[in-house]
Amino acid sequence: MKYPGFLNNEGCIGFVAPSFGCATEPYITGFNKALERFKNMGLNVKLGPNVYENKGVGISNTPELCGKELTEMYTSEDCDVLISCGGGELMCEILPFVDFERIKNASPKWFMGYSDNTNFTFLLNTICDTASIYGPCAAAFGQDRLHPALKDALDVMMGRKKDISGYALWEKESLKSEDNPTPEYNLTELKILKCFIGNQTVDTSKEGVSINIKGRLLGGCMDCLVNLLGTRFDNVQEFNEKYKSDGIIWFLESCDLNVMSIRRAMWQMDNAGWFKYVKGFIIGRPLVFGQEMMGMNQYNAVTEVAKKYNVPVIMDADFGHLPPSMPIVSGAQVQVTVRDNNLRFNYLYD
Repeated sequence: MKYPGFLNNEGCIGFVAPSFGCATEPYITGFNKALERFKNMGLNVKLGPNVYENKGVGISNTPELCGKELTEMYTSEDCDVLISCGGGELMCEILPFVDFERIKNASPKWFMGYSDNTNFTFLLNTICDTASIYGPCAAAFGQDRLHPALKDALDVMMGRKKDISGYALWEKESLKSEDNPTPEYNLTELKILKCFIGNQTVDTSKEGVSINIKGRLLGGCMDCLVNLLGTRFDNVQEFNEKYKSDGIIWFLESCDLNVMSIRRAMWQMDNAGWFKYVKGFIIGRPLVFGQEMMGMNQYNAVTEVAKKYNVPVIMDADFGHLPPSMPIVSGAQVQVTVRDNNLRFNYLYD
């Protein structure tokens, strides 16, 4: 696994829009405030041609131009790391226009984004054998006061932290709007991890009860992953075989999927052999948190498929579409510890 160099204090952040750009409020204001914050930190910025565009369907521009932007900015020597402007809907359509061979042969650089950006964070791992960061998109850094999760993301990208811990509270309803574009997170909900091994519940809030897993992280947004499955961009079998001695810790979350769709996604990945060398599952809070349909909920949608592997399943973790989100170094080896109702990642860059 190739690990990019870390961003230094006077380095340059490149911004790209392979999915949505920052073309409407509240994202324009958030993005511009983020740029101001980065400059005030002494960092340089370089904007890709699509960051303010709104010409595409489900993405910032045409698939061809989005694929070209991502390839050119990744392989450019003018910026040291890349942060995506935002998520979106149809980033998958740019993939035929991304030059993965050129990217694979270029000097590796960190790419950070989440949700629709799974289409690149995941493929950097499985096609290019390069680590990536599943973390916040650009406009989030325009927040009036940065939450510790956003500081953690920057610290990971700058090589200041390898040990990341979860957060006590999370946001169920955002206060962000066109008239209020950069609020702090509306932290109203207490984080309660739900943990399982096979058919057994594990209560890590009890004294002396913990879960420990070591393996290699791989995953992202299930909405995107199941679209990649079985296509020419699906290189998971080769990735699995290369890193089978490490074992894979799958981190998964969902956006538009209801609980039935989550179950179908788990079934599909399972039957495609993606979980062959699984060491554990870490599941982020789904956007449909609390939904129930015909006896299905966000928990058994996952555990009924995962239980046969008899490995730890950690649910309602701090990442995904209900912030705050721990920055996840996708592709990296990690020591995972769950204790006192908290999740900790210790990244092992080897």
